[in-house]
Amino acid sequence: MAKKSKKQQELQKLVDRTKAYEVQEAVSLVKETSKASFDETVEAAFRLGVDPKKADQQIRGAMVLPHGTGKTQRVLVFAKGDKAKEAEAAGADYVGEQDLISQINQGWFDFDVVVATPDMMAEVGKLGRVLGPKGLMPNPKTGTVTFEVEKAVNEIKAGKVEYRVDKAANIHVPIGKASFDQEKLVENFKAITDQLVKAKPQASKGTYMRNAAVSSTMGPGIKVDVSGFVK
Repeated sequence: MAKKSKKQQELQKLVDRTKAYEVQEAVSLVKETSKASFDETVEAAFRLGVDPKKADQQIRGAMVLPHGTGKTQRVLVFAKGDKAKEAEAAGADYVGEQDLISQINQGWFDFDVVVATPDMMAEVGKLGRVLGPKGLMPNPKTGTVTFEVEKAVNEIKAGKVEYRVDKAANIHVPIGKASFDQEKLVENFKAITDQLVKAKPQASKGTYMRNAAVSSTMGPGIKVDVSGFVK
């Protein structure tokens, strides 16, 4: 385990690791413990009562946060003809077909999100072995395989985030930057929490939202009381 710096140790003293804070207080502590020289990303982490090994308990989707993430996403769109023109007009950073596929196969990854029209998926699917491990493969569940190219690009640029349960039943989602007003971070946290509650699989038994926490890139994790979100 990496040794914590003196500054990190001091910041951790501000947080009661045994306490689950109200979301307002937790976010306030995140901002207070964000002392890096750059604008740290604030992330929410959730431990859910699901079994990711079972198909009927998989949780995956996407949503536009009320106040975005503070990061401008570079969007690549696989489309042709009028849909390619639509993507360019919407502000996509890269638009193409085989030319982009060749570049990616040669190791180019200067983009954050990939969108593809359904008629391009036969070719884009061949990139699964390189895009899949990086979490960049387009997927209908996240709205990135669609003929509504303009809508997809606009949503991503507006702060759309994807969420997906991992093998340990955890979900990690960025909810903004440490420089955000406290209320904006709180509203973003509440929005993603509400979304995950709505996404609860019927097959999930027992406590669904087991715990949650917020943290900045370099700051300590701060537990959040989410009991009020689960009806």
